[in-house]
Amino acid sequence: MQIIPFPTRAEWPALLARPVQSSAQIEQVVAPILQQVRSQGDKALIELAARFDKVDLAQTGLAVSPDELAAAESQLSDDLKAAIRQAYQNIRTFHEAQKQAVEKIETMPGVTCWRRSVGIEKVGIYIPGGTAPLFSTVLMLGVPAQLAGCRQIVLCSPSNHPAIYFAASLVGVTHVFRIGGAQAVAAMAYGTQSVPQVYKIFGPGNQYVTAAKMLVAKEGVAIDMPAGPSEVAIYADDTAVPSFVAADLLSQAEHGADSQVLLVSTSKKLVSTVNLVLDTQMSRLPRRDLAARAIDNSKAILVDTADEAIDLLNAYAAEHLILSVADAETVAERIVNAGSIFLGNYTPESAGDYASGTNHTLPTNGFARAYSGVSLDSFVKKITVQNITPEGLQVLGPVVEAMAEAESLEAHKRAVSLRLAALAEQVTD
Repeated sequence: MQIIPFPTRAEWPALLARPVQSSAQIEQVVAPILQQVRSQGDKALIELAARFDKVDLAQTGLAVSPDELAAAESQLSDDLKAAIRQAYQNIRTFHEAQKQAVEKIETMPGVTCWRRSVGIEKVGIYIPGGTAPLFSTVLMLGVPAQLAGCRQIVLCSPSNHPAIYFAASLVGVTHVFRIGGAQAVAAMAYGTQSVPQVYKIFGPGNQYVTAAKMLVAKEGVAIDMPAGPSEVAIYADDTAVPSFVAADLLSQAEHGADSQVLLVSTSKKLVSTVNLVLDTQMSRLPRRDLAARAIDNSKAILVDTADEAIDLLNAYAAEHLILSVADAETVAERIVNAGSIFLGNYTPESAGDYASGTNHTLPTNGFARAYSGVSLDSFVKKITVQNITPEGLQVLGPVVEAMAEAESLEAHKRAVSLRLAALAEQVTD
């Protein structure tokens, strides 16, 4: 890791900047794919799968059959199935607690307002292929969709890993397709002869998948959030365990060479020790080449005080923030920009990635300044309802009339005035 000792605040923006991605070039590749799927449907999906993934979907079929989903369970070890079921239960418990009962509020006598949650009818989940079968993401996205009552849950993935299919069955996915890349996003956004059109698309992916999500969002299809490479920031002091800190840095770095890893500390000794331990631990990793490239691009920043560290971390707005410091919970109360926070020496970021219960679909690339991670709310719409009695309109009506008149919206005023006049006539009768 590159050690940056005591930078000035003026140097922070450059130190914390994420790599700039050439979105224009990527969109030039993705846009024709979206158009091809829109115009040709299943035919395009089959052709694109042969071109990019070297698979024959005409032979295997686009859809995964119920029998294939059912057979996946027998292909997994009992230990893995038990782990997935426990993770499912923990995630469900945490997200179920996010349900809110309808509460009717009387804002004035006779004026009652409330809000109810309605599940988005059709949602799409994208699960990447690549070298890691992300069945954990099926749980993270499928559980809140299931709890929200989404009627259709469409899953697209180029991976045929049985754990993905097993997790899909647990969360009640209604359709599974063997489609990857930007073409999968297009299929869910526009619909094809086989793939149902959805109203909102969730899930991680490479730069082409991300670009596809951003492009369909411009056309009115909702997406979970903007996304970039995965990232972790760790704030550690002399109470931290160096081997734990190194392990957490590497757990993020092994996602890929573009992963973002940042260590912030007030302790020179801690930073030096972590740097030494990193090399030892990295040499034992199967994905050490990927991790090494990410670590080479990472930084360890030394600061003078805890206040500086907290300010720097809020400026960075990490996807994952680990606080391996004394009184970590008190420090966490001062963090205003982060996707998810992990407290103390025994709360690894891996726990949140898999099974503690919180959602691992989080804002990256500094979007934690304004975005939350995926939750139950991500899969529902909030519909407001109001009911005004005649007595309530007599109280509220003059307020609305005065405001409408001031905005020169006469029809708005009249909609109230006519009703008030009718009520007045009823009284005189």
